[in-house]
Amino acid sequence: MRTMTPGLIKGEGDNSEQARTGWAWAAGTFFGIGLIGGGPGTWASLAATVMWFFAARAAHLSSAGLAVATSVAAVAVILIGIPAGSIVERESGREDPGQVVIDEVAGQWIALAVCPVEIRHALLAFGLFRLFDIVKPWPARDLERFHGGLGIMMDDVAAGIYALLVGLIVHHWW
Repeated sequence: MRTMTPGLIKGEGDNSEQARTGWAWAAGTFFGIGLIGGGPGTWASLAATVMWFFAARAAHLSSAGLAVATSVAAVAVILIGIPAGSIVERESGREDPGQVVIDEVAGQWIALAVCPVEIRHALLAFGLFRLFDIVKPWPARDLERFHGGLGIMMDDVAAGIYALLVGLIVHHWW
């Protein structure tokens, strides 16, 4: 059972005596997706891709409108993710804890920012983002050196930018 106080969640029976900041854990784990075993970053990227795809289909925006809306959503997630990641990192006692997956959501939406609303294009953006998130080519790996939520977020932002650029090249020649 969990007891709640304004903004805090205290776990009982989970060997955690430290109170948890509810909004930060909800945002940081992307509403619990980060708590799923077996590659929570991949699950979060997949959820972000599926959300983007259905929202884009429902919104009926122009390509430019969709690019702006997706970019605004990515920036909003980054701005929420930096403090949320810092709080979850501090409260979990682990540097860049694996359950923080809001960074994957931001990076994935960056990768999708100019993507046509077609399954094959969305899957390409998903695959490219996961590749760059795992490989972390320069300078993405160096961005992990920032402390707290900034370091958690920025390497995935870089991976999203790499995926976006490679996706644009592929779309141009596809």
